[in-house]
Amino acid sequence: MPTTNLAESNFLVPNATFFAELFAFALVLLVLARYVIPPINKALTERQEGIRRQFDELETAKANAEAAENQYRSQLVEARHEAARIREEAREQGAQIVVEMREQAQAEASRITAAASAQMDAERQQVLAQLKSEVGTLATDLAGRIVGESLEDEARKRRTVDRFIAELDGHSIEVEQSGTSMRQR
Repeated sequence: MPTTNLAESNFLVPNATFFAELFAFALVLLVLARYVIPPINKALTERQEGIRRQFDELETAKANAEAAENQYRSQLVEARHEAARIREEAREQGAQIVVEMREQAQAEASRITAAASAQMDAERQQVLAQLKSEVGTLATDLAGRIVGESLEDEARKRRTVDRFIAELDGHSIEVEQSGTSMRQR
């Protein structure tokens, strides 16, 4: 039977391979701790700082955006007030223009009415004068026929016409007064 060494087969007793593996593991840990982990830590730290700066910039941008929005809202409110003020001024100016135009229209209507009234008075006077001359001529002719003598004498003719017209004027004044009193009723 072969003799086996109990020390070789016992896994709890360390052997030379174990120490070699332990030394290699420690060497790998030392290389990792000295050359690999510090650059990784540095890169992670820089990345965290970059992220922190981005968050700070984001907060600043957010504050600026809120300030710009508040300014926009205040300008919008101010613009609305200005528009309302301008509309009110336009309404007032429009009302003033309407009043002025009405006054001008009334003045123009009064002027036209006065001109028409003056023209009608002038035409009435002209018609009355024309009627008086025609009535006078007709009256003298009629009177000459009734009396049977000619009223060729100019002075006599004029006196007769004037007397007839005076009688007609008196009669026409009475007619106008009675017509006015009838209209007033």
